[in-house]
Amino acid sequence: MASYIPVDLRNQVRECDRARCCYCKTSEVLSGIRMAFDHINPCSKGGETCFENVCLACRSCNEFKGDSTTGQDLLTQQTEPLFNPRLQDWHQHFAWSDDGTRVEGVTGVGRATVLALQMNNEAILAARKRWVSVGWHPPKN
Repeated sequence: MASYIPVDLRNQVRECDRARCCYCKTSEVLSGIRMAFDHINPCSKGGETCFENVCLACRSCNEFKGDSTTGQDLLTQQTEPLFNPRLQDWHQHFAWSDDGTRVEGVTGVGRATVLALQMNNEAILAARKRWVSVGWHPPKN
């Protein structure tokens, strides 16, 4: 069930997250699809509707994440918490592949998040290849 997010909180989140997905860094401008407001800790699991618990997510990351809060790190076979964009630095958990098209997890949290959110699915890889070819991707920060 969707939770109402007040307009001022929506504006604060959009400005802070610069209209891009906090998980895969897809830009709303490049995708042409509005970002979703994601409850990092889902309301169904007690998460609140506040700045510390809401971030922007592309539709793909948001739908694959659902109400998950953990994922499997296939390297270690451990269950890991999913990346929290309000508490963790993206660059400590993820890196771009040499060709700039794939998000690679560099920690257990990163690997589990990439897998759970299917951050390198066929559709987004095809789009990223086009964006890279014209110099629009990967994001610089």
